Amino acid sequence: MNRNIAIAAVIAAVAVGVVVGVIGTVGIGTKTGTAPTTPAGTSTPAEAPVQVPTQTPVTRLSGSIVIDGSSTVYPITEAIAEEFSKKNPDVKVTVGISGTGGGFKRFTLGETDINDSSRPITDKERAAAKENNIRWVEIPIALEGLSIVVHRDNNLFPNDCISIEELREIWKPDSTIKKWSDLNPAYPAQEIRLYGAGPDSGTFDYFTEHVVGKARASRTDYIPSEDDNVLVQGVSTDRYSLGYIPLAYAEHAQDRLKILKVSKEKNGECIFPDGKSIIQGTYPLSRPLFIHVNYDKIQSRQELKEFVLFYLSNAKSAAEKVGYIPLSDTYYKDAIRLINEGRYTPDDDKTFVSIYKEGL
Repeated sequence: MNRNIAIAAVIAAVAVGVVVGVIGTVGIGTKTGTAPTTPAGTSTPAEAPVQVPTQTPVTRLSGSIVIDGSSTVYPITEAIAEEFSKKNPDVKVTVGISGTGGGFKRFTLGETDINDSSRPITDKERAAAKENNIRWVEIPIALEGLSIVVHRDNNLFPNDCISIEELREIWKPDSTIKKWSDLNPAYPAQEIRLYGAGPDSGTFDYFTEHVVGKARASRTDYIPSEDDNVLVQGVSTDRYSLGYIPLAYAEHAQDRLKILKVSKEKNGECIFPDGKSIIQGTYPLSRPLFIHVNYDKIQSRQELKEFVLFYLSNAKSAAEKVGYIPLSDTYYKDAIRLINEGRYTPDDDKTFVSIYKEGL
């Protein structure tokens, strides 16, 4: 299925509240939102899941699994949770969208089993987890590019390219750029209206660290949202807007907005975000996506362990379906083997990350 069509179908489904199977709850006491997800009417992933070593048969699973966190990771998790629930109808899986940071607030209190994360866990979140005796495991699941977007009729940038340097000048906390002409005297004296991730989003943390130079350092006079569809709508209807959103959302809306190329330095090589540039890391705003799993719960609850194994077995096809970049087959197989053999430790941010990096 064409990726854009697939995402469009799912966004439409989510928008009207269509929920398939038993995972119909989006958020439990969280902010809710919509995201591109598995197309309605699709019962199996587009490609066969990664083949894994034969596992010991388990009894009929039951229980509940609570997931919250990143709106960026949500489409992958939602698609996989739907398929898992069909195969295990006695397991109730709920998926919320509070943003990475908002999700971690719940995860570090022990309220959720898995946090969808568009960045690694922070030192502050590690400390909160330790204080509450919550141990965790960090597992990469896919790659994604953060796109810089403007209105489709914006032709101001030469070669449709913007540099990290220019983005920094626009987004830094003490920025004096209020109008397009402040960025370049040749541009119109029209106010730049900015759209970006809200402060509870992992995308906000990533963007500020990699563009501004310091995590969570940003001007505040912009329109924030943890719901990426809100940002798409804002940029696409505002001629003098500029924003940053996950690539999958931007690709779906290319008839309404323009994705800019990005260069590391002004007048440097301009790179367009696509599968090749993201995998190779040449696109300056490429990043891995994660799930963070409660260590003690995956050790003691069979339904959670089987869900994580199912997740890794199907992450490749789910990522491709919603427009993200999967990791290598070797990574998924190795990660599954590590889960089955229990070869990971509490507060583990190295075991799975190291085998992911080996495959790049």
